[in-house]
Amino acid sequence: MHNSLSSAIHLPSPISGSFFTANWTAPRHVKTLMTTRNGGISSGAYHSLNVGTHVGDKPEHVAENRAYVQTQVPVPIAYLQQMHSTIVVQAADSIAAPLNADASVDASGKVACAVMTADCLPVLFCDRAGTVVAAAHAGWRGLADGVLQNTVAAMGVPTMEIMAYFAPAIGAESFEVGQDVFDAFCTGNHAAERMFAPIGGGKYLADIYGLARLILQREGVTQIFGGEHCTVLERETFFSYRRDGATGRMASIIWLENEA
Repeated sequence: MHNSLSSAIHLPSPISGSFFTANWTAPRHVKTLMTTRNGGISSGAYHSLNVGTHVGDKPEHVAENRAYVQTQVPVPIAYLQQMHSTIVVQAADSIAAPLNADASVDASGKVACAVMTADCLPVLFCDRAGTVVAAAHAGWRGLADGVLQNTVAAMGVPTMEIMAYFAPAIGAESFEVGQDVFDAFCTGNHAAERMFAPIGGGKYLADIYGLARLILQREGVTQIFGGEHCTVLERETFFSYRRDGATGRMASIIWLENEA
């Protein structure tokens, strides 16, 4: 069943290895790194490159996986204690101990912004001049409540200068939601209705990439990239909470490379 469905919706080519980078037109000194589920030491439901400390995996395995990811990033990675909120913090403040937040920004080049996901939408941001970067964790609650708007505002640059990259999230073919999610986005916003496909019984298939694109475009962000993967269907490459329940987390990371 999965093979025929995958074929019908033209999934992108599989990603090999542990890491990949954003395919966008950001300045050269804006660097990104996305992890897959592969290449770590976790076992069982968390096989194998799980970077989430809160999912039930062995802490020593997560620590080693994070250390492996850190070898690919030349500055400290600032993980967050994500809560499906709209809170945005300075990434440098989340190094010593993860702050309760769902987005971070940095203009110093001394730290990397990071969010963890396993179906929720990770969004990476920079400006065209490469003076500031940000990362946001956008599950449907945070997306509806304004986490992307808050992140864009926290960057402190004109929105027309901002570009965004949608890292892998649950695809529109897999994201079944109820009337509450439809109402959260569509009450007073008819444009969002086309991002929901009714499937009966008060249920819909929701396009989280499309919803995020609408929100960013309303903010004046028009340079938007990515959004072609589905964490649920690409089971060999990505963790998926919706698909598996107990599972690991991937990281989406962005930083400024200081040009000496």
